[in-house]
Amino acid sequence: MSEQSPQQPAAPNPADQADPGFDAMTRDIAEVPAVEVITTVAVHLMSSAAVNLGLAEEGEDHKDLDEARKLIQALAGLVTASATEIGSYHAAPLRDGLKSLQLAFREASVVPDEPGQGPGEKFTGPVYG
Repeated sequence: MSEQSPQQPAAPNPADQADPGFDAMTRDIAEVPAVEVITTVAVHLMSSAAVNLGLAEEGEDHKDLDEARKLIQALAGLVTASATEIGSYHAAPLRDGLKSLQLAFREASVVPDEPGQGPGEKFTGPVYG
């Protein structure tokens, strides 16, 4: 008598299954105004930069100035590039938050960057407190 191995079912192919949730998400994101997407991304960058600057609870545990520099640089590029598109009503608070983070970075640095050389300052110009 020969033994037959049980036939294993084929792995499901994701392309064969329509995910109704994906279609709904695509429609939902299409309805979100660009200004809302831009400001949401900016707020996420700000929050992450603040944590990496050690400004959150238990700040010293999460402090990473290299990561903060990258996030502030990205934020400055986004805010500067999008300011004319989103209007001053939305851009002004983002600029204020960016400046606060740039100043906090300078304060947190053991050896502060020269004015105009800090994170994001190639986009914003030198930041003074």
